[in-house]
Amino acid sequence: MAHPAFRAAAVRVRTPATSANLGPGFDALGLALGLYDDVVVRVAESGLHVDLAGEGADTLPRDERNLLIRALRTAFDALGGQPRGLEVVCANRIPHGRGLGSSSAAICAGLVAARAVTSGGEARLDDATMLELAAEMEGHPDNVAACLLGGFTLAWGENGAVRAIRMDPAPTVVPVVFVPARPLATETARGLLPRTVPHVDAAANAGRAALLVEALTRRPELLLPATEDRLHQEYRASAMPESMDLVGRLRADGVPAVISGAGPTVLAFAEDGEADKVARLAGEGWTANRLALDTAGACVLPLTGTGQ
Repeated sequence: MAHPAFRAAAVRVRTPATSANLGPGFDALGLALGLYDDVVVRVAESGLHVDLAGEGADTLPRDERNLLIRALRTAFDALGGQPRGLEVVCANRIPHGRGLGSSSAAICAGLVAARAVTSGGEARLDDATMLELAAEMEGHPDNVAACLLGGFTLAWGENGAVRAIRMDPAPTVVPVVFVPARPLATETARGLLPRTVPHVDAAANAGRAALLVEALTRRPELLLPATEDRLHQEYRASAMPESMDLVGRLRADGVPAVISGAGPTVLAFAEDGEADKVARLAGEGWTANRLALDTAGACVLPLTGTGQ
């Protein structure tokens, strides 16, 4: 592949927060949420300059260690070559270490931006390859599939490749996220999972995951039973007891609630007229946000109009 040419103009990429698992769909189901990170990338004459604002501005590296920069580099390698320099500006709104897909948002932003600033980028790096690269960097495909495609996604592996399909969630479903003050590393949460689970629990989850596809797309009245899980949430309870307590309290009140991704954020599904009431149920120590469903996924936007 010949070394690519790069566009002189900067590009702006917006990536949504995501919630994975959604209860029973461990490492397979994902949902894109209306909370966004924005990234502006411009090819420069030399060097690397990274400007960060918002979430992680005081802690994230501003060099090649930054996950977004690593994703840009990965994509440029796949596109045929690196630019001489980069200027990157990040406006981060997705909380870090809370189970809302901040790492997937960074990865997908880097991949999409690299393709957008490369002349003929879509021909050099198609959507299927983009998903493969994102899943390889993230380690699992559920969040990155939802981040790239938007909507409600199902991801799986097939003959060594990653596949995903997108579905439209029912428009009456309103996600409400309860974000705690303290983060939890995904590696910590994954480390609590057993190597094997009882067959009866695996069978129960398979049925609930299948039901969740119907419930979230066409029959939201089934979301409470459809979000039951036996594969991962209880095993992780010791790392996030307050989150599991909130899930239990919400479900006892008839509210479909789950741990978002690896936690510790709690995701609840409400009807439009009940969302504000549900948001008040957590009490102190939580930041409750009623969010829209994102249907666009990662996308390139005009540089003007940078509001949320």
